[in-house]
Amino acid sequence: MKETEVSMRIMDFTCRHVEEASALALAGYEEERRHVPGLPAKTDIPGIRELAENGLGVAALEGGRLVGFLCCYPPFENAFGSTKARGVFSPMGANGAVLEDRAAIYAAMYQAAAEKWVQAGAVSHALCLYAHAKELQHQFYLYGFGCRCMDGIRLLRQPAAVLFPQAAQSPKQQESRYEYKELSTEEWADLYPLVFAMYRHFQKSPFFLNRKQPQKEEFRRLFEEENHRFFGVKQNGKLCGFLETAKEGENFLAQEEGYLHVTGAYCLPECRGSGIYRCLLDYAVSTLLSEGYTHLGVDFESLNPAAYGFWKKGFDIYTHGVVRRIDEGILEKK
Repeated sequence: MKETEVSMRIMDFTCRHVEEASALALAGYEEERRHVPGLPAKTDIPGIRELAENGLGVAALEGGRLVGFLCCYPPFENAFGSTKARGVFSPMGANGAVLEDRAAIYAAMYQAAAEKWVQAGAVSHALCLYAHAKELQHQFYLYGFGCRCMDGIRLLRQPAAVLFPQAAQSPKQQESRYEYKELSTEEWADLYPLVFAMYRHFQKSPFFLNRKQPQKEEFRRLFEEENHRFFGVKQNGKLCGFLETAKEGENFLAQEEGYLHVTGAYCLPECRGSGIYRCLLDYAVSTLLSEGYTHLGVDFESLNPAAYGFWKKGFDIYTHGVVRRIDEGILEKK
């Protein structure tokens, strides 16, 4: 590795850097918690040692002290599940730096790490940055990155108006037209057309996500898994919206006790704007709260305007996933 400044050196990230890197990662998380108090308290950030073993990370040292690190998962095919690109991803907690000159440290680290990533054949580069680290987002914007994904969290409390808040009709009228419930395994066939419509919605402008949708039997098996739960709203007996939750997520918060993650959501276009989906979310929150859950998380693509408009109202955004797709032709020069 080369020296990027007189006082700072960029080198390979190894296991000897893990302890200092963990402290930097935890400090970055705690900084974001000051902006988003609903994030659960943590005493350590998991997974950093495993990332040190793939040789794709870099460390920034100044005077023998670790001032920054940037690691990633091993390269994977079909980045974002809908491209033909090989990608790398630096998840939440896999990168961090001291506050002083943080953007410059990240700029130097990415320059060194990106060389490794391209040598590994990865042309899609994605990093998870904290939502309130604006100077880092700007630095990566200068390097050709744009926002694609966001993570949000909601501390579960009893909704201000459980079911039917400020809806177009009175509660009594709403109750006669809409039914909110957790769907049973026998109702999977009623839900599948909405899942089909959701994937068709993904393909529309400006989202343009052409992800492969599950076939009926594949979806039925998923529906019957104990880990997955589906909440639905019916209008005059017809299912018109659903919310899927699971004990999983794309960052380490999914391991927290009392945490569930939204893994699917859709409402028929003709029913949007009526308030019924907010009511469905309230119903799910009330149900989960009664069972002892404390946090509900969601991740969504910011380039999906329907998702962005809805989730940012009821959830606190705490990460931005930034992405760059480099010129694949550079691989021919390697």
